[in-house]
Amino acid sequence: MEALNRMRSFLTDVRGELKRTTFPSKKEVQGTTAVVIVTVFLFAAYLYVVDTFLFHLVEWVFNRVG
Repeated sequence: MEALNRMRSFLTDVRGELKRTTFPSKKEVQGTTAVVIVTVFLFAAYLYVVDTFLFHLVEWVFNRVG
């Protein structure tokens, strides 16, 4: 019975916390999603350039040495 009372108290607390929670608007979610997508593509492009440069550098070193 004690476990049931604790569960009920917990769920009551959760409901109270959810009432005080503010959720972002659709416009805010779209804005932050756009920022994340642009950032991911910028990092992908940067890593592609660095990877290609290092690949050619290592290839040049191996051709020069061996």
